[in-house]
Amino acid sequence: MKRFLPLIFAALLPTLAQAEQPSVTVFAAASLRGALDEVARGYDGDVALSFGGSGTMARQIDAGAPADVVLLAAPVWMTWLRDRGAVKSDAVVDLLGNSLVVIAPADSNIAPDPADLAGALGDARLAMGQRDAVPAGIYAREWLEVTGQWEAIAPHLAETDNVRSALALVARAETPLGVVYRTDALAEPQVRILYDIPQGTHSPITYPAAALTDSGAAFMAHLQSHDARAVFARHGFKPLPE
Repeated sequence: MKRFLPLIFAALLPTLAQAEQPSVTVFAAASLRGALDEVARGYDGDVALSFGGSGTMARQIDAGAPADVVLLAAPVWMTWLRDRGAVKSDAVVDLLGNSLVVIAPADSNIAPDPADLAGALGDARLAMGQRDAVPAGIYAREWLEVTGQWEAIAPHLAETDNVRSALALVARAETPLGVVYRTDALAEPQVRILYDIPQGTHSPITYPAAALTDSGAAFMAHLQSHDARAVFARHGFKPLPE
């Protein structure tokens, strides 16, 4: 019997090799930290995750950064990549949805009127992503404009290069209020949600994803799997229909 073992093992090698998934590098929006880490752990292959503002990730890919998958927090930056030829149009998938909330430090007593944030702030500042580059900041500005608050609030902003940095300012009580994604607020015990921003007051929050290489295509399939969708939902994201 022993003399057949090498032959049996050799016969299994092709099957074992096929089971291994290629290693991938993923550039992702900062608001996906935590959820995407967990999703990546369920992938049968090595995954390197790089998080940052969607605009920063998009510009790095356009400059030639070696990414296999890109997952952003707004269609505008994916469209920008597509227009520049860095992403193929048929590779883009709308993967997730989200919503915006107003937050405060967990131990704060502040209770602002959501229609008059400037009045609640006084000389303090509202933390949010950069108004023209960070998707969460773009959505927040749209809401503030629709509700007629933008001119009053614009001089009182603490703008950050990604939404998790805005979250951190509020968590450390460096600002009394902030606008972040609901998923960010749920992931940070040092903040509390004051107000759910109506989705009709800003553009739909959509997270588009795209494979940039053949290796990335395998990870894209994993992102759309039942298990991955369940992880995203548990973190507060809204998996979109396939």
